[in-house]
Amino acid sequence: MDFKEARDKFVQTWGALGSQWGINKTMAQIHAFLMVSSTAVSMEEVMEELKISRGNASMNLRALMDWGIVYKEFKAGERREFFTAEKDLDELAIKIAKERSKREIKPALKVLKEVSSISDNSSAEAKHFKEQTTKLYDFVAKTDTMIDKVTEYKDNWLTKLIVKMMK
Repeated sequence: MDFKEARDKFVQTWGALGSQWGINKTMAQIHAFLMVSSTAVSMEEVMEELKISRGNASMNLRALMDWGIVYKEFKAGERREFFTAEKDLDELAIKIAKERSKREIKPALKVLKEVSSISDNSSAEAKHFKEQTTKLYDFVAKTDTMIDKVTEYKDNWLTKLIVKMMK
């Protein structure tokens, strides 16, 4: 397998995985392409490589920048914008975990808190509902707290130790 085939396979596979992780395939493919590119890439290069429209490229690059995992890079004398992805995998994992917590876990916690605080105890079914949703809220809240602690690893000696052990 040559370089181009390997890169294309990686980009396609990362795209397929992205849709399983809850982001769209094109967004994941753009991220993969930028992550393995040794230099900053223009939007036109992204469009050409992935055979996507300008609007699709623009929208997904903007979303990746909102996630904090893709950055604009300016080159002197160039009118075009260039983009690069976060290359530090530890930092990438932390940014993705924080963003997923913000977009998925925190809204779920809000709903769980609301539904578990019902005052209706008139039936066994209502009591069971309240018990189960309270347990679920407690579990998700602990998980979210753990994610918060792990993503603050720069200041957390335990997380530094865990990351070292994983390497």
